[in-house]
Amino acid sequence: MSRGKSGTGSVASAVPSETRLAARNLRLAYDKRVVVEDLSIDLPDGGFTIIVGPNACGKSTLLKALSRTLSPQSGAVLLGGKPIDSYRSKAVARELAMLPQSPIAPEAITVRDLVGRGRYPHQGLLQQWSHADEVAVVEALAATGCTELAERYVSELSGGQRQRVWIAMVLAQQADLLLLDEPTTFLDIAHQFEVLELCAELHLQGRTLVAVLHDLNQAARYATNLVVMKAGRIVAEGDPGEILSAELVEEVFGLPCVIIADPVTGTPMVVPQAGRARP
Repeated sequence: MSRGKSGTGSVASAVPSETRLAARNLRLAYDKRVVVEDLSIDLPDGGFTIIVGPNACGKSTLLKALSRTLSPQSGAVLLGGKPIDSYRSKAVARELAMLPQSPIAPEAITVRDLVGRGRYPHQGLLQQWSHADEVAVVEALAATGCTELAERYVSELSGGQRQRVWIAMVLAQQADLLLLDEPTTFLDIAHQFEVLELCAELHLQGRTLVAVLHDLNQAARYATNLVVMKAGRIVAEGDPGEILSAELVEEVFGLPCVIIADPVTGTPMVVPQAGRARP
């Protein structure tokens, strides 16, 4: 059951149709194990695209290819209409920033120093730390609410604080395209929403975000463009309010459910039909 992009909608209609980041006929594999087959996608500029799907369906693999971390066996990732592998690494990093799943900070590094590492695309071999670098770090710390954490060691922080610091490091790259692989993993529910609210704010400021999430209800609440994957292919894409249905959820996740309106946002909410076991 393949569904195309949505036509018009209350959220998605506000997203520009132009795209700087796209993929054409991707075939992605680890050694001989093919994970993604013949996948094409256009990521709308100025949108908050969230990719969902069952475990091992190729979500994170797709994100790695989009960030040039994984080379496709065939097909191409396009950045600004050109193959992404035609650019130098630093040129890509000035356009696109990737936050991998569960990154690990070096030992005994302060928040300020970690965020400063986001400036590497703007550094030359002999270039010293500049005023522009300092301004970028200060602005990234402020945008993520990390200014007061600047002199603390990353190892001292809570999970939610650490994730905000990693996002600050990505922002210090000053790239407009942000790719986030499961940014809420291992966080408690309050910190999950803290990170997602930060992502939503960055989107409202004009950045293009692409994230992988596991929680369907969180994805439906925050995405302007929802991409649903199954077995290495895209089966639905568009405005969550237009594509998310009980039939789609059961087909992709094997979960009987009903879809209701989120009482806070009005976005689709998945309610499983399976009830608590009773004696």
